[in-house]
Amino acid sequence: MRILGPFAQIITLKHLICNGPINDEALEVIGFGGIVVENGIIISVGNFDEIKQQFPDSEIETPEVYGVLIPGFIDCHTHICFGGNRRMDYAMRLNGKSYLEIAESGGGIYSTVRQTRSISSDDLYESLKQRAIRHFHEGVTTIEIKSGYGLTIESELKMLDAINKLKLNSDFDIVPTCLAAHMKPKDFEGDEWAYLAHIVSNLFPELKEKQLTNRIDIFTEKTAFSLEASQWYINKAIENGFDVTVHADQFTSGSARMAVETGAVSVDHLENTSESDINILAKSGAVCVALPGASIGLGMKFTPARKLLDAGACLAIASDWNPGSAPQGNLLSQASILGTFEKISISETLAGLTFRAANALKVNNVGRLDCGYKMHAQLYNTEDYRDIFYYQGALKPCKVWTN
Repeated sequence: MRILGPFAQIITLKHLICNGPINDEALEVIGFGGIVVENGIIISVGNFDEIKQQFPDSEIETPEVYGVLIPGFIDCHTHICFGGNRRMDYAMRLNGKSYLEIAESGGGIYSTVRQTRSISSDDLYESLKQRAIRHFHEGVTTIEIKSGYGLTIESELKMLDAINKLKLNSDFDIVPTCLAAHMKPKDFEGDEWAYLAHIVSNLFPELKEKQLTNRIDIFTEKTAFSLEASQWYINKAIENGFDVTVHADQFTSGSARMAVETGAVSVDHLENTSESDINILAKSGAVCVALPGASIGLGMKFTPARKLLDAGACLAIASDWNPGSAPQGNLLSQASILGTFEKISISETLAGLTFRAANALKVNNVGRLDCGYKMHAQLYNTEDYRDIFYYQGALKPCKVWTN
């Protein structure tokens, strides 16, 4: 048993609600705090002197920095397993080319598909590992990682094998997701229905047998899969015992409502969700995942985060780190910028990066600094938690704790 501390402040996120607005006054801020950990699990949190009296035989670990301790971030939507880059796409966007024009000229998702298929399994794993380690050093202790740049049975399995290898060999937590329904590959002979049926018949059994993931994702959009085909696919995934998340309403509206009606755990993007669908989302129980990195990368409007919160939604914030639309990958910077534009309180932002994001992944033992939770935490060299967001990602954690 160890006592960590003292810390200038511990932000526990205890008692904060999972839905709707949160006022900063609701935050529990423990000054001169300490935290007791045994076998990676938090036993107690409180005033450092009181903790020492309560656990007199414990080893004391005093951090080099008298700073602010907060829970580790949970990035519940990333695409960091890929080969190559899309710098050409970025340059074309700056010259006024649309998403569709870039795709038609050889860029877009399928460009990454070609590069990911051609890279060796070892090189794919090493590049994935380096991105994940960078995320960890920036305070992200749980990372969801999608496939989706293979789009064949063999290549999707190659990606999921790399993600699961990282899961087995990391001190941080990894949640794999199968996004074989990212788009219909150009080299598949048949329409979208035939491709999705191919995935259901030939990939789903492999995912189950090899225990590669219990999560299925689909991109529902004019450039990807139709509402009708997506609904059929989601139903098949649920019938097969998978949890489902959906890329919805990124460029056009309507898919968020479909996702809710079919039982998605989370509905991600939502930049073009209608006013009426905001209320449907808020009442649904699904987690709404804002992806400000894509808005910054594509130069488009943000997810209507303030409206979603005010309607009573559970709002998570994720990076969407990918080689095309969101290459930056700095979750804290993106969340801080989203907060500025959408007028989200620091408490709401913290919730969206921690326990509300955990809900999107159906993980219940991370996201707060409380008894029974994993000791996933990060320390910042400041004496006021507000600085973490005030500096919009320039202030980095000086120490991160995980398993």
